Amino acid sequence: MKAVAAFALMAVGAQAAPHYTFPNLSGTSAWSSVRQTANFQSNGPVTDVNSDAIKCYQNAAGGAPDTTAVQAGGKISWVAAPNIYHPGGSALSAYMAKVPSGQTAASFDGSGKVWFKVFQDMPTTSGGQYTWPSNGKSTIDFTIPQCLAEGDYLFRIEHVALHSASAAGGAQFYISCAQVHVSGGSGAKTPSDLVSFPGAYKATDPGLMINIYNNGGKAYQPAGPSVFTC
Repeated sequence: MKAVAAFALMAVGAQAAPHYTFPNLSGTSAWSSVRQTANFQSNGPVTDVNSDAIKCYQNAAGGAPDTTAVQAGGKISWVAAPNIYHPGGSALSAYMAKVPSGQTAASFDGSGKVWFKVFQDMPTTSGGQYTWPSNGKSTIDFTIPQCLAEGDYLFRIEHVALHSASAAGGAQFYISCAQVHVSGGSGAKTPSDLVSFPGAYKATDPGLMINIYNNGGKAYQPAGPSVFTC
């Protein structure tokens, strides 16, 4: 019985090990400018693309205590805890949303068609399987578009584990939203192709319902809009 119990505990640990959060930006403390997520203790994912949790996965309504200053054209680095890992890999993307006039990054809840994609990683394909560039990383760097207008934004990181995504609803989303203030932006271009969360995805999107272990050599089709560029 002891051996069976020990094996069961090992199995549970193995299943839980790949789960993670994105608790902070590099150089800041956990949940200071990143809104605390509902999985801050469990590390569990969001699986319902139609739930409000798909937006920022917040533990409670309201903003984080701080807002981090970032430079347009510069880097923003997210910390993963623990390292990103899932069997077969996962798709990484990032979105931003301009805070409306009269609100702050701390007060804005991210509602409406305000989100534009600023990053999407793509896997290489070999032998009918994908290899993802984000797998195994503990920090992930993104570039803030130089052409954005100055002001407050929400920055949303999203990592989608696809190892169980052969049926609708099997994709696992790991999400966090940071409050940032962008300075030095030219404001030369206004983001288009805006989406809302929920609303941006369907559970049956090709990038969310997929057999990553036998994809027939097809190129991966990410969910959501195209990446905004300057």
